[in-house]
Amino acid sequence: MLLREIMRSPVVTVQLDDSLREVNTIFEADVVHHVIVVEEDKLIGLVSERDFLRVISPYVYTHVYTTRDLATLNQRVHQIVSRHPVRLPQDATVQQAIDLFNSQRIDCIPVVDEQDMPVGMLTRSDILRHFQAICAETRAAL
Repeated sequence: MLLREIMRSPVVTVQLDDSLREVNTIFEADVVHHVIVVEEDKLIGLVSERDFLRVISPYVYTHVYTTRDLATLNQRVHQIVSRHPVRLPQDATVQQAIDLFNSQRIDCIPVVDEQDMPVGMLTRSDILRHFQAICAETRAAL
C-alpha cells in the first residue's frame, strides 16, 4: 500500500517569517499538531504543537498574562522550526513509513512530490486508523 492512499491532504503550511500567533491560530482552528514550513513551496521544516508550546509563555491564555507574555507570540517560525525533517515520497509504501517511525524519534512524516513540494502528511495515528479499518473489514468478513 502506498502513502498517497492514507496520507492526510492537503497540508497546512506556514512561511519562515510567519508569526507564532499565526501558527497558534492554525493549531486552534485545525485538527493538526504539526505544520509544514515551506520556502518557495518547498519543504524546509516542521513546527510541532509541542515546539510551539515550549517557546510561548505559559501565561499567554490565562487571566494573569502580561504584555511580555503576549510578546512571545510575536516570535517568528524561523526561530523554532525543526529543519530538514525526515520525509518520504508519495509513492513510498506504508511499510517504509512504519520502519521510519520505528527507527526515528518522530511523530509525523511529510510526504513530498518529485520537486520536494509537500503533498501530504502522515502520522502514527493515520497508520493506526488505517489498520483499524482493515481489522474491522476482516472481522466483518468472518
